[in-house]
Parts: sequence; C-alpha cells; structure tokens
Amino acid sequence: MTALLRYHSALFFRSQRWLAPLLLYAALVAVGVRPGDPVLGSLGIAAAGLVPVSAWSVRICLTQEPAAARAVAAAAGGRSRAHLAALLTGAGWPVLAGAVATVAVTATGDHAGTSGPDALLAGVLAATACALTGGAVGALAARPFVRAAGWSVAALLLGSLLVLVTTGSPAKHAVTALVAAEGAASPPWAACAAAVLAAAATAAASCLAAARLE
Repeated sequence: MTALLRYHSALFFRSQRWLAPLLLYAALVAVGVRPGDPVLGSLGIAAAGLVPVSAWSVRICLTQEPAAARAVAAAAGGRSRAHLAALLTGAGWPVLAGAVATVAVTATGDHAGTSGPDALLAGVLAATACALTGGAVGALAARPFVRAAGWSVAALLLGSLLVLVTTGSPAKHAVTALVAAEGAASPPWAACAAAVLAAAATAAASCLAAARLE
C-alpha cells in the first residue's frame, strides 16, 4: 500500500493538477475570512470550503491515470488496493490543507468567549469532517460510478452543495456548530465521527465496485 500511495502522490503532484483545488481553497478562505472576525465563524467558513475542494481532489486522483497505467497498478497491487490508494491520496492533502488553514485562522481570529485551544480543536474536527465528507462526494462522482466527465463534474458540484445544506450531513452539522456558536466552542465530535464512518463506507463501496466493474 505504501508504494501505491507514493505512486499516486507522485502522479498527483507532478501533474500539477493539485494547483487548481489548492488555489480555489485559498481564494475561498481569503474571501470568506478576515483577520479579527469571530474565530468560530471563520473556522466554520474555512471548513466548509474544504467540501468541494476535497471532492475535486479525489476525482482528480481517481481519473488521472491512463488506462494502461491503471491496469499495471492493478496487476501489481490489486485493483481494490490501487483504487483505495487513489482515494486516500485525494482525501489526504485537503485534510492537511484544512489543518494549516485552521491554525492560521485561529491565530488571527477574535477569541472573544472561547479559548485558543478549544477553538483550534473545534476547527480541526470541523475541517476533518468537511474534508472527509467532500472526499466521499468525490468518490461517488467519479469512476467506477460515473465515467462520463461531464456528468462526473455535475455530480461533484451538486453533491458538494447538497452535503453543505442537507440536514443530517456531517459537513453541515460541523459547519453549523461553529458558525452558529455563541460563546465557548463546542467541538463537533459527532459530526467528525459520522464523517469518518461515511467516508469509510463510501471507500469500501467504491473499491468493491472498482474490483467488479473495471
């Protein structure tokens, strides 16, 4: 698995396809967050921006290989393992980017009513929940479930919007817990746990479908 992760990471970064989602996330944070704003609301905005970015990143990693290279990787490490490595690569860097943004927002935001460590913990949990939820959207909007590029992009955009506004979504719950917070931070543990479970179930279904349909 380590070799497959290195392989997909090398493909992802050498292709420079990571630049577009990274710049999108930087733009979302720059527009939505200002130094001195209430820290919890700013953390919620930064976390919400990870949903479409993570979905896009996962889709890139699932579709970046030529068919011949994908067949070689599947033969060497197993189709399910190769598919899982692509999923982990696509979801991994948005989690890291979200952690960096969370630290930056916590350092520059207004901490009235909450402490820095509490805000940082809540922000990390919300960012993780949103990144994993977005990753699940990206997995469902790409191969092997959706092969046509146009439909895949449409599904990605619609899915990202839905998980941010639909009641019961881990991403919506995590963002709302921060944006609507008054006073002390309330870390969204339940939302983060639900996102982990949803991402794991989606990854398992995606790997199983890849092994059977490709």
